[in-house]
Amino acid sequence: MKKYLVVIEKAAKNYSAYSPDVPGCVATGRTVAETRREFKKALAMHLALLRERGQAIPRAESQALYVVTS
Repeated sequence: MKKYLVVIEKAAKNYSAYSPDVPGCVATGRTVAETRREFKKALAMHLALLRERGQAIPRAESQALYVVTS
């Protein structure tokens, strides 16, 4: 089991998500929760397609950090 970093960003009228470790895998949704669900489905399909094609599964290497400023 791999744990991928997923970035969710607010757009003008929705949210979008991507993983820096999985190029080409994206999802959108009206809410953060919907975007999370859609990305999880997109990631599963993306990885299944890579496996089907005999391509390497991306390594989960990205990390995130929140920095608090005043």
